[in-house]
Amino acid sequence: MTGIEDLDQELLDHANQALRHSHAPYSRLSVGAALRSVGGRIHSGCNVESAAFPVGGCAEHHAIAAAVRAEGSAMRIERIAVLAVDGDGITPPIPPCGACRQLIREFGPDAVVLFRGSEGGIEQHRIVDLLPHSFTF
Repeated sequence: MTGIEDLDQELLDHANQALRHSHAPYSRLSVGAALRSVGGRIHSGCNVESAAFPVGGCAEHHAIAAAVRAEGSAMRIERIAVLAVDGDGITPPIPPCGACRQLIREFGPDAVVLFRGSEGGIEQHRIVDLLPHSFTF
């Protein structure tokens, strides 16, 4: 993706602000996520680590939880942006993990996911392409 639309840049800016509030003393990888709901509202979250590793949580999960808290369980994701920076100030490529992909798809079956790609630019992918066979029941 070469040019970033203003609305996408706004999401990326919110994700960047969120990662600055991350609590990542163990991995030293701060992650921020920001989503735009179909209703047009922006919600963000950051990763929070714990010494009891399963207790922490991903930025995407926390952004979705904030959106559900604000808009209710009928909230649907239109777009979500994910950014990261490590302890040395490097911005690595970091797409959502599998668990977050599942959660994004449940709340945004048509969602577009933005993240820094391996070439350094921002990539955008439909969640159905990132998780073609999601769990449902």
